[in-house]
Amino acid sequence: MHQGRVRGKKILITAAGQGMGAASALALLREGASVIATDIRSDLLQELERSFEATVLKHPEARLQTQALDVTDAEAIRALMTPLDDLDVLFNCAGYVHQGSIEQCDEAQWDHSFNLNVRSMFRLIQASLPAMLARGQGSIINMASVCSSLKGLPNRFVYGTTKAAVIGLTKSVAADFVARGIRCNAIAPGTVETPSLHERMLALGDMQEARRMFTSRQPMGRLAQPDDIVPIVLYLASDESAFATGQVFAIDGGMTI
Repeated sequence: MHQGRVRGKKILITAAGQGMGAASALALLREGASVIATDIRSDLLQELERSFEATVLKHPEARLQTQALDVTDAEAIRALMTPLDDLDVLFNCAGYVHQGSIEQCDEAQWDHSFNLNVRSMFRLIQASLPAMLARGQGSIINMASVCSSLKGLPNRFVYGTTKAAVIGLTKSVAADFVARGIRCNAIAPGTVETPSLHERMLALGDMQEARRMFTSRQPMGRLAQPDDIVPIVLYLASDESAFATGQVFAIDGGMTI
């Protein structure tokens, strides 16, 4: 892979304030991308700005713009996306992990998970497509999960259901626009060590036991780090992946062997 492969590309990322979103934003900036980083939490975006100033080697074309965004707010999405007529890449990274089986999922939790994990992608893709189609190019990257149609995991009922829907959404968009310059792919990570995972560990009551449990389902014997996922984001955002569309890239430490 070559440095600068996303140089000059304009890339919008949701949930860019921490975890995989933040790691991806910084990596893309290091290679000269123009990144629009969105997150529901402005404080995390401010931290991202500080990280950019402190750690990213200044590339003459690197630009960071931050924007608070609730991806479940249709009007906010419309207001953000309408002026963006030169977007090259949309990275739908926002998501929510519900804990429990079907017995622990009520209709409100079902609706919340689908609104955040699936409907937000539908809205953002729909809003980004007209400009991408007008330019005859665009890469859409959706965050799925190994817990989806790829693999069932216990106590991930609605999460696995939504991420299976993300895979279906990805393949449908890819099929509809494959001949019009638009590529749409999904990333399916295993268990990644992020602030979100730490929150889920704390919710289980025993951090040490929770870490052991999450690690035990990874055949490599360790959790993924955000930087383990970043290379596939860079690949899919760049022209190196020009012949890849409708694919699900499982970066899962062997969970689906």
